[in-house]
Amino acid sequence: MRADGTFIAVEVDDAVVADAELARRLADACPVDIFIAGDGGVQVAESNVDECVLCRLCLDAAGGAGPDSPVKIIKLYDDGALLD
Repeated sequence: MRADGTFIAVEVDDAVVADAELARRLADACPVDIFIAGDGGVQVAESNVDECVLCRLCLDAAGGAGPDSPVKIIKLYDDGALLD
């Protein structure tokens, strides 16, 4: 699943979208409410994606950053570079 804003994109690996525990951790960690622990797992509040402050708390909650992380924060303003 991916949601694109103007400056930031948030990508959650389809293999973990239904993970209720990960959804709860992401929702608890994000200070700008990008992640929602909804019915069936992780949901992304698309209207909040560009509110991302690049704090990395979601990456920490997901187990780390990088290309193998189940959650990726993509800096669209930086040619699609991943926040790491």
